[in-house]
Amino acid sequence: MPQNILFYLQFMKKLFALILLITAFNKSIAQQNFRLAKSTGKLPMLAYGLGEDRLGGAKLGYIDTNIVLRLIDSTKDMFKVQLSQNHTAYIDKHSVKEDTSIKQKPFHLTNAWSVKGVEDSFDIVSIGMDERLPYKTWMEIAPSKIMVELYGVQSNTNWIQQLQSAKEVRNVYFNQTEDDVVQVTIELKHQQHWGYTAGYKGKAFTIKIKHQPKKLDIKTLTIAIDAGHGGPNVGAGGICTKIEEKEYTLKFAKALQKYLRLQKVKVIMTRDKDTAINNSDRVLFLQQQNPDLLISLHLNSSSNMMVQGVSTYYKHIGFRPLTTAILKNMLQLDLHEFGNVGNFNFTPNAITDFPNSLVEIAFLSNPNDERLILSSKFHDAVAKKIYQGIVDFLKQIKN
Repeated sequence: MPQNILFYLQFMKKLFALILLITAFNKSIAQQNFRLAKSTGKLPMLAYGLGEDRLGGAKLGYIDTNIVLRLIDSTKDMFKVQLSQNHTAYIDKHSVKEDTSIKQKPFHLTNAWSVKGVEDSFDIVSIGMDERLPYKTWMEIAPSKIMVELYGVQSNTNWIQQLQSAKEVRNVYFNQTEDDVVQVTIELKHQQHWGYTAGYKGKAFTIKIKHQPKKLDIKTLTIAIDAGHGGPNVGAGGICTKIEEKEYTLKFAKALQKYLRLQKVKVIMTRDKDTAINNSDRVLFLQQQNPDLLISLHLNSSSNMMVQGVSTYYKHIGFRPLTTAILKNMLQLDLHEFGNVGNFNFTPNAITDFPNSLVEIAFLSNPNDERLILSSKFHDAVAKKIYQGIVDFLKQIKN
């Protein structure tokens, strides 16, 4: 081989090696272009993007506090977070505290898992981690599953210990779907989702999964009733009478409370008077009370006074059956149908801990609906139909 050609090939080899080295160095520098922080405050929540509506942008869901976050950008009110190499999200700045004491690790690993039952109330899936990292959870149906994505972590799990005390979990398994994303599948034994709570216990990520009630009888359940708005948050106003939504949601809530108690059903109220309580505090209160079901009561409004009718809302697909059963019964009151609305971006609907339904009873902005809303007989009729909707929901559940 001529000397000049050999020299050229050696030169090109060294140049290529230098390019690779510079590329790796630049990539390393880019990866370090972030600040470390932790989630904080009441119900920190990750958003998919910067989209807005009157309820805020679309959400991935709640996360626990003290989750380690990589902040890579910001807007006026939000931080952009690097969840993993290919996933980002946004979080409200009020839900973040920067922490210079956090030590960045080159990688994070999962370790041992366990699945067990606790008495006759819930199962616990525990996933060993070396850090409190971001996550997303969601429900799937037919068959029923709880899905989890753990971000910024690699699997080092070589066993999953499953005890016979588990009553609701059928199977647990995982896949490393990306270099730094572990996807967890939890198969359930019953078709109906009864709720789960996800978060960290120390550095172990845990999912506490409620058992299906032993007896599907409304008289054995605890029902939470949430009267929308309250205090300075008056809600919508009547088109003719200018009545305030907060006053009449409480009237409907008390009518439902009275009827449920007549049927020997245990009831929890988020408010029983005109008091201010924000949605985060409602959720935290309800999580502490741990009811079997939640019914949130609101009155709708539209800029078009011709729009009228009843509607029910859910966030998680596993809770849709409750909302459809209630809507079917409410339509027996000769109300127009505004519909059953899914993936609704309302804070109390984001609860995964127990099935819940938001009921928008009728439109304050429609004169015909408003006349109904004013009637105490209508309050009692609505209470009976919601009760029957819950009864029908329980009847349609197959073991």
